[in-house]
Amino acid sequence: MSKKDKANDIEKEQLDAVQNEMAEVEEQVVEEQTVEEKLQSELKQEKDKFLRLFAEFENYKRRTSKERIELFSTASEDVMKNLLPVLDDFERALSHIDDDKEAEALRKGVLLIYNKLVGTLEQKGLKVVAVEKGEAFNADNHEAITQIPAPTPNLKGKVIDVVEKGYKLGEKVIRFPKVVIGQ
Repeated sequence: MSKKDKANDIEKEQLDAVQNEMAEVEEQVVEEQTVEEKLQSELKQEKDKFLRLFAEFENYKRRTSKERIELFSTASEDVMKNLLPVLDDFERALSHIDDDKEAEALRKGVLLIYNKLVGTLEQKGLKVVAVEKGEAFNADNHEAITQIPAPTPNLKGKVIDVVEKGYKLGEKVIRFPKVVIGQ
């Protein structure tokens, strides 16, 4: 072989070596990019998980605080429900005490205790549900216990008598008024 051929062969070998090195470098760059891309995608996934977890925790905090507020506002509901028959008994007793002089002291005593009980319950959020005789019957707001023939035609489908008062605790009805309606 001549020197030119040897030089060409050496040049080819060097060129092949450089090309191989460049290919290896490119492969490493591609591998590095894929590793970097993998890390970035994992980071995105972890960020997404974190944001979802954080949002879930915020919702949990809001929900529990709302439940706690509702619990405080209606915590006395059972006690109030148990005291409503006592209120009814007081009202019945007051309506049956005669207005003569001998019963005057008894009436005053019972009325004083009744007013104290009503005042205390009102401070705790108990309110009477107002129902007027002649008011249109509404099944969402009243509990009909019976129907009787209406004394006049304009009282058909309307409240004729209120048998038992209804009560609200805050905005929640704890006992619907029991009414008699005209048929």
